Amino acid sequence: MTSESTPLLESQKQVETEVPLPKAQLFALWVSRLADPISYTQIFPYINQFLLVLNVTDDVSKVGLYSGLVESTFAITQTLTSYSWARLSDRIGRRPIILFGASGLACVTLLLGFCQSFAQIIAVRAVAGFLAGNLAVFHAILAEITHESNQAVAYPLYSSSWPLGAVVGPLIGGSLSNLGTHYPDVWGFEFLIKYPYFMPNFVCTILVLLGLSLSYTFLEETLPSKRRGTVVHAAPASPYGVRDLLAIPRMRAVTASSFMLGFIGAAFDVVFVLFCYTPIERGGLSFSVDQIGIALALNGIILALFQLFLMPVLLRRIRAPILYNHCMRLWPLTFFLTPFLNFILRAGYHPDTGFINPHARVLLWLALTVVLVVSRVASLAFGANMILVRDSAPHSALGAANGLAQGAMGGSRCFSPAFVSTAFTLSMDNNTLGGFPIWVVVMLGVCVVGCYFSEIMVAMSLTEKDKFVEETD
Repeated sequence: MTSESTPLLESQKQVETEVPLPKAQLFALWVSRLADPISYTQIFPYINQFLLVLNVTDDVSKVGLYSGLVESTFAITQTLTSYSWARLSDRIGRRPIILFGASGLACVTLLLGFCQSFAQIIAVRAVAGFLAGNLAVFHAILAEITHESNQAVAYPLYSSSWPLGAVVGPLIGGSLSNLGTHYPDVWGFEFLIKYPYFMPNFVCTILVLLGLSLSYTFLEETLPSKRRGTVVHAAPASPYGVRDLLAIPRMRAVTASSFMLGFIGAAFDVVFVLFCYTPIERGGLSFSVDQIGIALALNGIILALFQLFLMPVLLRRIRAPILYNHCMRLWPLTFFLTPFLNFILRAGYHPDTGFINPHARVLLWLALTVVLVVSRVASLAFGANMILVRDSAPHSALGAANGLAQGAMGGSRCFSPAFVSTAFTLSMDNNTLGGFPIWVVVMLGVCVVGCYFSEIMVAMSLTEKDKFVEETD
């Protein structure tokens, strides 16, 4: 007989037969999850320009500080609610939390298009973060409808929702913003000129509502005590609080590593957009909003392909903890390679005319693709992390455990954007390292710390896994 503190999957011996995937449930979960990253990432191509239009600052080199605050606000409210949403789902069920979050997200996404001040943007993003705290509930549902024998298919497919959303979102944001000024003959309506960022938010709202309707129709309840046909007079709350979960060594290790993964991943997303937007003379790429949208779309396409085709192969051949560790080791390389994109562009750039040699442009996009490939392989750590949380969670606290891990990631995102934006801003016009950006050196140090925690977590996971196999043989 196993105790409640026994990790979820380690309480059973592996079976040789593969358990069939509940395809309808997985599809409904995937579609529901897809709407969230679309609405989240569509702001990335135009947020810096949006803040300049609102006269938040007149200095283009400082706009990153304010865009970092926008994303930090989202992360703060997400962190404050992530564990509470997840633990509540352990009591009342997963489905009500998912439906409520989608309904609210549709409302705040539409409101963002009407914002006319920095304070309004902050308020809307704060509410969006509050609603996005239900992400851990999605992870709990995935854990409840899958099995270790089919995780190599289910987890990469589920994880592909984020990169696909990250492709569609920036494309919507980059192509549908400022329609009134870009295409005055067709979209020159006074309303669209007054609210230049309404259209991308309106389209995203429609997509969120589509996801909501599919969730309501197809997504079933997965909490054992609330499943259809189950008779339970009262659903007891999970006995595990934050302290109880952190008292479990593996949960403590996974939580610490989740914090560092969230910090590094968010930092790259923020600094990449800043790097693309910054003028060439100041160490960036001078990309337009449309070019930033294309770069982010390429970023998402690469990750989606890796999630769908590379990660299943890796999970069948490599244990999840080892895969996670290898991915974490690629983050330092990602940050180290990024500034060389500017060096490539400078070689073909004429500052007097602003002309860029065509050969330099081609070489730039080839090198940019290499950097994004390395970063997206590193991002496979997020999918492996979900498996590690599931394998470390107690039976009755699957939601709370996912909430704790997501809370740790969200906590790191509270100050990661502001941290890296500040480091990026301080690097402007600073030649202390002979032209090599200081922000890169800072992030290399952060990545080393992340790898350290990853090593600890992986060593602990493999040790306990091997011990369990020996005990059950």
